[in-house]
Amino acid sequence: MKNIAEDKKVEIEYPCTWEYRLITYSKDHLMVAVEECIKKEYSLKPSKSSKGGKYESFSLELLVHNEDERVELFHMLKSHENIKMVL
Repeated sequence: MKNIAEDKKVEIEYPCTWEYRLITYSKDHLMVAVEECIKKEYSLKPSKSSKGGKYESFSLELLVHNEDERVELFHMLKSHENIKMVL
């Protein structure tokens, strides 16, 4: 059975506010990563901690002007050693 959603690409109108969910080891680790990767105004809010408390989750919101910028920021954050995962 074919999944209908596979054929459709989400249309995003830019500029727009975009949210990344960042999973990291601690807020201190996260702040280092964000300061190194993000060179514009942003909002950062704590979200959840893992059950064992090993990881913390944060919501990072910022204005992106186009898809290239949005994807580049995703890859910069994802590749930073202090960030475990980006959603």
